[in-house]
Amino acid sequence: MKLFLDTANIDEIRTAASWGVVDGVTTNPSLVAKEGKKFIDVLNEITKIVNGPVSAEVVSVKAEDMIPEGRTLAKLHKNIYVKVPMTTEGLKACKQLSSEGIRVNMTLVFSSMQALLCAKVGAAFVSPFIGRLDDHSQTGMEIIAEIVKIYRNYSYKTEVLVASVRHPVHVKEAAMLGADIATIPFSVMEKLPTHPLTDLGLDKFLKDWQKVPKA
Repeated sequence: MKLFLDTANIDEIRTAASWGVVDGVTTNPSLVAKEGKKFIDVLNEITKIVNGPVSAEVVSVKAEDMIPEGRTLAKLHKNIYVKVPMTTEGLKACKQLSSEGIRVNMTLVFSSMQALLCAKVGAAFVSPFIGRLDDHSQTGMEIIAEIVKIYRNYSYKTEVLVASVRHPVHVKEAAMLGADIATIPFSVMEKLPTHPLTDLGLDKFLKDWQKVPKA
């Protein structure tokens, strides 16, 4: 499973990328707004750090506006994937952009039927928001299981990108269900390599090493 970082913070991206586990980055208008930088400047910095898909979201709501906006974003770098919201206008935009060879990440997906439509219009990625579903008394991972099964039933090429990840268990469950990608906040990414028994074991090894004669 590929691991993306869900952030627009350059320091976070640079840090996580140094571990060798970051396959891509997802951004959205809210994440970019936190940084206080121009959107294009942020994207340019990210593509210099990570050699993988970088999702950049359109802010238009009509297909006739999303399409030229998506074309402009796609021209910024070969790794840019255009993020489009899951609406009927978004479906129209995805169909057109995909037909032009522009890779689209359909975002704000909350049902398997929405995901089916995304695949039918040629989306490269579909982004179900599992944490937000959990917040509304639905089990987000059930949606992931449904989407993975539907896509396998019909051999759709659209990749399942698990979004709105809140904790390491979400990452584990996404991997067990066969999702293609999980996009993870830096605060969660930091937790993946850690375990208290690893820390205790390392501490013991180092203390024991001090007892070994050095000459």
